Amino acid sequence: MQWYEEEVKRIETEIAGLTHEPGIVFYGSSSIRLWESLEDDFQEYDPLNIGFGGSTLAACGWFFERLFANLNPHAIIVYAGDNDLGDGRSPEEVFLFFNELVHLIRQRFGDIPLGFISIKPSISRWDIVDKIRQTNRLIEAGIKKTGGNICYINIYDSMTDKAGYPKAEFLEPDGLHITEKGYQLWKDIILKYIINGNLNLLKR
Repeated sequence: MQWYEEEVKRIETEIAGLTHEPGIVFYGSSSIRLWESLEDDFQEYDPLNIGFGGSTLAACGWFFERLFANLNPHAIIVYAGDNDLGDGRSPEEVFLFFNELVHLIRQRFGDIPLGFISIKPSISRWDIVDKIRQTNRLIEAGIKKTGGNICYINIYDSMTDKAGYPKAEFLEPDGLHITEKGYQLWKDIILKYIINGNLNLLKR
């Protein structure tokens, strides 16, 4: 986990300098960190972006206590998991990391509204697409079984074409990271979950 230390310290410094209490915290990998329009996209919910590059679900759990020590959000949205799979982890292992993170969140914040963004399809990781789909199925089923104030936010289906292949328009030339158009899609989908009451958030 030492690999993440510099960026985690950067986030801790940013949190220490906050002058207001964030409403909704977005947590996870570079798909969160690189979301440049996130603050504007969700401005009515006082968002805070604490994504860190290359993060795995395992790392999200490992650094949770440090990064949330001085935060008291109204809701949390997580995106992570594809880096775990890219590192060779199995869907079952990633599901365990997901459950551990949920446990940590519940232990600290109780039944806070919690959203998990499905692992995205990507061209560069098409060789592990079956693992991505299986992990998403495990997490979605786990959320339905557990219940409570948590929802599975399905962005996977909207990022694929009729043949089930990732749409290039939503991905950068590297075939992995998300374009501005991709983030617009994510924004629209997440806001639908909020508006429909899947995530019980209050506007500022």
